[in-house]
Amino acid sequence: MGKSHLMGFLILLCYLKADKVLVHENNNVVEIVQCRMCHLQFPGEKCSRGRGICTATAEEACMVGKIFKRDGTMWLNFMGCLKNCANVKSIKWGSYLVNFRCCRGYDMCNERF
Repeated sequence: MGKSHLMGFLILLCYLKADKVLVHENNNVVEIVQCRMCHLQFPGEKCSRGRGICTATAEEACMVGKIFKRDGTMWLNFMGCLKNCANVKSIKWGSYLVNFRCCRGYDMCNERF
């Protein structure tokens, strides 16, 4: 392969995006997952605090938390990376109910909840 072909190939590789990134951690292969992050979002509004992207570690997952008033109307959302995440529904927190949804299937999987 000539130098010009090799250079073209290297430039092409720079433009390709990998579907999954794997990292070796303690002799295990761990898939890196990026999650949408927003610390505070009220219904019908854009993210007002902590907007960005986080990278979930091997012990973390992407999550969405939703807090509802007792009458079932949504009060606020939050999302990000959470260690030991578990799917839960309608946990009582004072006069509110809290739901958590967790995922690790693909990047930004918590945007769809």
